[in-house]
Amino acid sequence: MAPLPARSTLTRTLLALFLPLALAACGINSVPTAEENAKAKWADVQASYQRRADLIPSLVAVAQNAAKMERGTLEAVINARASATQVKLSADDLSDPAKVQAYQAAQANVSGSLSRLLVTMEQYPELKSQDRFADLQTQLEGTENRINISIRDYNAAVQDYNTRIRTFPEMIGAKLVHGSKPLTPFQAKAGADTAPDVGAMFNGSK
Repeated sequence: MAPLPARSTLTRTLLALFLPLALAACGINSVPTAEENAKAKWADVQASYQRRADLIPSLVAVAQNAAKMERGTLEAVINARASATQVKLSADDLSDPAKVQAYQAAQANVSGSLSRLLVTMEQYPELKSQDRFADLQTQLEGTENRINISIRDYNAAVQDYNTRIRTFPEMIGAKLVHGSKPLTPFQAKAGADTAPDVGAMFNGSK
């Protein structure tokens, strides 16, 4: 009877060594880590869009003060910005394609109206001579770059997470333990839905 306790101790030791490895292989830790990373990247996307929204009032003010802009063009930007700020998308909504698409559509509307405003402003040479206008140009260019980079990073994080929850053996922990759902990538669209080429517009390219 003496060997039994020894075997029992050995069994417990082996379980203590291999159980954490087995759980790790099943995505117990890696899946939520990947999900949190994707959500953090989404926060960067929102921050970049918020930065653009914060610049729009200054851009509109410069246009209003420096030239007799078409009222409809200015109102379109103001309304698009107001509508976009009403469309909220929390990190917990990223698994809902409809909500992601609604947020994307709202931001695309801002991009389109902002693009038309910048093209219109190009027709007023007196604007180009203003330091404030040049400063806004630089800030908008930087913001559009941030948006593109943050979307790229978010999509990469989403791809990593979605791959993990669909791939054996991590899919075991994803389904049985975490109840994980795929996250929705942010898709760029052609035409007016893309970020305006600020540099080209200010240089006279249409």
